[in-house]
Amino acid sequence: MSQFDRKLHRRTLPSPRNGGPQSRHGRPKRVMTVQQALEWAFRTECAQLELPEPPDPEREHGYGFGLEYVLMQRAALGCKIDGGRYKLGDYTHEDAEVIAATVSGMPDSLGGKRMAIRVAELARAGLTPDWMPGAVPRCVPLEMKRNRHGDHATTVVVGAERVLSRGKWRTVEVRACPVTFSPYPQQIEAARRDYLAWRMALRWVRDGLQVGGMLRDIEIVVGLPKANPWNRG
Repeated sequence: MSQFDRKLHRRTLPSPRNGGPQSRHGRPKRVMTVQQALEWAFRTECAQLELPEPPDPEREHGYGFGLEYVLMQRAALGCKIDGGRYKLGDYTHEDAEVIAATVSGMPDSLGGKRMAIRVAELARAGLTPDWMPGAVPRCVPLEMKRNRHGDHATTVVVGAERVLSRGKWRTVEVRACPVTFSPYPQQIEAARRDYLAWRMALRWVRDGLQVGGMLRDIEIVVGLPKANPWNRG
C-alpha cells in the first residue's frame, strides 16, 4: 500500500461573529476533509465500528439499538459529553463516535460491512488503497536461475531440428524462454477499481456527515481524494 504525508491541517473558519460555524464550546469548528476526519476518528480517537450482529433465531422478538439511534436520542434530549482537545484514558470523542456510526451504516450497494471495515482499517493505518502508481505491464521471464556466471532466464525445449554441422547432420534442441506479463493488466485494473470503490464510500460518508449535522466540533469540507490519480494528464 502507498502511504502519503497527510498531516491533519486544521484551518480555522471565520469566527462566529463573522458567520463561521461555532462548536459546542463556543470555539470555531475544526475543518477537515472526510479522509482526515476518518483518520482522526479511527487512528487518534480509536473509535470502533458498531456493526450489526447476525440474526439470532432464538431472539425472534428481540430488538437492539445501534449507535446511530443512541446518538439521535442523545441529540433530541440535548445531552452532551464534555470532552477536551486531548484524548484522556478510554474516552472517545463524541464526533468520532458519530463518524464510526456513519461508516457502520455503509449500504450494500457500496460494499456493506466489508467496505466499512476496509474504510476503518485504512483510516486507522493512515493509508489509501494501493492503486499501483506507475505500474505498467512488462514482459519478463517466467523463471530465473542463477549459476556462477550470473542470473539467466530459464528455457525449455519446444522442439528439435536437423542441422548440417561440419559435414554431418545432427539433431539439436530448439529452446525458448517462457515469458509472462508482470504485473498483469487485470491486477492493475482491479487495484484501481478498488481505489474508486473506496473513494465512492468516502463520498457517501462525507455526504452523510454533512447532511446529518450531528458533528459538534468538526466541520467536514467538500474535498475528496483524487478521482483518477493515475491519469496525470
